[in-house]
Amino acid sequence: MKFCSECAHPVTVAIPEGDNRPRYVCTQCGTIHYQNPKMVIGSIPVWEGDDGEPRVLLCRRAIEPRHGYWTLPAGFMENEETTGEAAVRETEEEAGANVELGRLFTLLNVAHVHQVHLFYLARLRDLDFAPGIESLDVQLFAEDEIPWDDLAFPTIRTTLAYFFADRARMRAGAAGYGFHTEDITRSMRAPVQPD
Repeated sequence: MKFCSECAHPVTVAIPEGDNRPRYVCTQCGTIHYQNPKMVIGSIPVWEGDDGEPRVLLCRRAIEPRHGYWTLPAGFMENEETTGEAAVRETEEEAGANVELGRLFTLLNVAHVHQVHLFYLARLRDLDFAPGIESLDVQLFAEDEIPWDDLAFPTIRTTLAYFFADRARMRAGAAGYGFHTEDITRSMRAPVQPD
């Protein structure tokens, strides 16, 4: 940040009185410009096949970063919407998919890029989906078909790993999906190899 959004005067970095962190401060009008993490909200759109095995809808990115890599439909939350509304909107925009939103499944802190990622479980209402403007392709994948080497971000890999681990536990008699939280400390751009 170079200029104050209130008066357009150049800002300086200082620790305001009563604070403990450096902030952008306008010495002209006194405005303190707080910068906070961005919320990335998405869904895990699932179609239950005739064989009882879930298939997850993934989008192949048409934009940077990670153009051409696969991701769950997700994006930045907008003002004046709830996290659930953001998840549905992003799923519609990126995958053209109509979903019934379930409960929150993962909360992933990505502090080194100033983001928090939230993913909701979602059930596809039908198979009428198509790539949005930010997607090259959208496809359903069974667990053994997931392109693990070509996933865009560690948060996507982490969320999918939790999803399929929970499914395995449910097949063994567990009651249902858990809620998972994790701190992602590795680079968001580095390719991640599956375990």
